[in-house]
Amino acid sequence: MEIETVGIVGAGTMGAGIAQTAAVAGLKVVMIDVTDAALSKGLAALSSSLERLVSKGKLDADARAAALARIETSTDYQRLRDANIVIEAATENNDLKVRILKQIESVARADAIIASNTSSISITALGAALADPSRFIGMHFFNPVPMMPLVEIIRGVRTSPQTADAVRELTTRFDKSPVGVKNSPGFVVNRILVPMINEAFFVLAEGIATPDEIDAGMKLGANHPIGPLALADLVGLDVVLSVLEVFQKDFGDPKYRPCPLLRELVAAGHLGRKTGHGVYNYA
Repeated sequence: MEIETVGIVGAGTMGAGIAQTAAVAGLKVVMIDVTDAALSKGLAALSSSLERLVSKGKLDADARAAALARIETSTDYQRLRDANIVIEAATENNDLKVRILKQIESVARADAIIASNTSSISITALGAALADPSRFIGMHFFNPVPMMPLVEIIRGVRTSPQTADAVRELTTRFDKSPVGVKNSPGFVVNRILVPMINEAFFVLAEGIATPDEIDAGMKLGANHPIGPLALADLVGLDVVLSVLEVFQKDFGDPKYRPCPLLRELVAAGHLGRKTGHGVYNYA
């Protein structure tokens, strides 16, 4: 199947980033969210991201204008009826994702692929909620989507080979590098990365070092481009906590217990860059 139109549900950081990537690749995009305000915010962030690429000489002004012209926004799921693939990019919450995926399936064409950008939830379990799980797959993009080259492609037990092949080809059209992984909580990258971030919170909570010192240690000692606490702020502390809770539930292993300090910051609404305050203060 030739994919020409990409539907995206969720205009947040990840959804807008996927929309930008698809539009720059020359594909028509339909981005859906529950409110016009959310769509306007996502489109504004996307436009600013494109403008930064122009200012850095990585995209010309005509290409930016053409990409924006390919993006349609709507609060009406019916606008997804002509999409060849619809990617769910909602908050990392199982019940919410299931509701959205069922809504997508109710309006999507019979041959459309349905994908989830989940970073930790079982693709097999999500697919089981659909009438046709053979066309369902995981596409785990990384933040910031326009800059990060990796996409984890996750097949559920009932995902068809044809669906996997089409998504791998689409990922290449996005100028991304697809990596096929087995369905398992956190897949590969987050299975390794999120426990490391959690351990950084334990180190911070125990007063072993300051946030700056912890991050500097990992940047200078492990050659990481960004420290684990700054990365948590970028990803969103609520997202990190959600992933850890999935690990703890699905693996049943206490080593995935979220640090109480992480829970405390999330409870306080200090979620990172998106709220202006996380481990660090961005105000």
